[in-house]
Amino acid sequence: MALYYEAVSFIAPSEAISLKSRIYNAKNLKSTPAQLFALVSEASKWSPILKEVVEKSQLLLHERKLSPALGLLLVHDLLFAKRGIAAPASHPLRLAVERHKARIQAEFTKARLQRGFSSIDAFRQHVDQGRQETDVAEQTHKDCRKSVQPYQWPHPRWVRINALKTNLPQQLATTFVGYRTVDTLEEIIQEKRSDPALQILHIDLHIPDLIALPPATNLSTLSAYKKGLLILQDKASCFPACLLDPQLRDGDIVDACAAPGNKTTHLAALRQRLESEHGQQKIWACERDKARAAVLQKMVIVAGVENIVTVEVGQDFLRLDPGIEPWCSVGALLLDPSCSGSGIIGRDSTLSIILPSKEASTAQITQSKKRKRKPAQDKVSDNIDIPEEVPISTTNDQEVLKTRLQSLSTFQTKLLLHAFRFPKARKVTYSTCSLYAEENESVVLAALASPTAKGQGWKILLRDKQVDGMKRWEVRGDVAACNGDDDIADACIRCNKGTKEGTQGFFVAAFERNQDISVNGEDEWGGLSDGDS
Repeated sequence: MALYYEAVSFIAPSEAISLKSRIYNAKNLKSTPAQLFALVSEASKWSPILKEVVEKSQLLLHERKLSPALGLLLVHDLLFAKRGIAAPASHPLRLAVERHKARIQAEFTKARLQRGFSSIDAFRQHVDQGRQETDVAEQTHKDCRKSVQPYQWPHPRWVRINALKTNLPQQLATTFVGYRTVDTLEEIIQEKRSDPALQILHIDLHIPDLIALPPATNLSTLSAYKKGLLILQDKASCFPACLLDPQLRDGDIVDACAAPGNKTTHLAALRQRLESEHGQQKIWACERDKARAAVLQKMVIVAGVENIVTVEVGQDFLRLDPGIEPWCSVGALLLDPSCSGSGIIGRDSTLSIILPSKEASTAQITQSKKRKRKPAQDKVSDNIDIPEEVPISTTNDQEVLKTRLQSLSTFQTKLLLHAFRFPKARKVTYSTCSLYAEENESVVLAALASPTAKGQGWKILLRDKQVDGMKRWEVRGDVAACNGDDDIADACIRCNKGTKEGTQGFFVAAFERNQDISVNGEDEWGGLSDGDS
């Protein structure tokens, strides 16, 4: 039973570090990390269904020694594990669940049929592709924001070829030998091609060295992945470094909020092609959270960029003094700050397990009694867990969300304005994995209207000046959110999650500096108080 007790400790989400990192870096585990990760991640995907099954079977009412989390995990393995619950046949907790096996299986069958699936395999495919998560998100965010739409297309497996260690032709001839290259992304993500054994790939048309594989593809056992030749990175996540387009004249680069390190290592790969007799550019990767910084350091080593990237462990970007070395020589900055995460699809760092409750089980008994007198339809429970990145109250969603977004927007604008104060900076990119205009276009407008931007010559990088792949990307900013300014909206880049473009929800904009305007001395950095950080 150690597997289940240890799994319970990893169910709570963490903004600091992903589920996989938390499990694989944990010490003194009795279970193997692979077992724990598989159980928790699979139970997370199935949790909306398992919650319903546990509550309607009234398991927690009859077996009071079971906690909601433990009950959900045990029922998961009872239903889905080939060998059932991983415990001796005489173990009390295994017996407690198996006493209700017939009722549990009946409720699961009922849940499957009510959703229109004639087989378990079809139901499993629905859940594996994130559709059940969509159903929950749609119910939870209903009437909350127009921009938050349920996604309809499966998400492909994006892989960036690490140009610091290999190249695309080499990988096509080795790791992906035998794969058939298809012309369109739709051929990759259409549901009939979700078979993990299907060997097809699509070479991306916007980002160099990026390929898409079918959604169910697992690369974790491949030698090329373990050696850092392949990096799993969503397409949208590649946009900031690509849009920044580092050049030799830009000097050193700062990644302001760098963990877990995908954008940092992408910057290093783009920068590598710029080597000259004048020496290499440096990349400074700042990460305030020490736990996340440890993940960043590991990523830097695996990607082979430790000679290019310096990780500033525990460094708050807002506390950097732009007027002193080495920061006064920085010419380009990449900002990807904390955000609501409303555009994220299936990232385990935002693990959300929807737990059953004994109260809901009691309600099932009450409803059952009432049906004898008057038929009534089942109601969807309001007790829906939301990842901490979007802490929406179940009683006052609009108000709580508005407050949270305002706080995030203020913080994000402060970071962007601080980047504008670096005296040698020529370009800055700002990005979020959010769908909300408050964190995106609104931050851009606030920054452009600030005395800092006006005094130091900062303006948005217009679309016709963007690097080719970004210029050709069709989905642009929201004109209404840009107060009707078509040029600013067209300069902003958006990605919508769950579309046939195959991206997560994302936003990025770039800024350039008019070098003819001298730095306004009145806006010099004066440090921060503890409250400002």
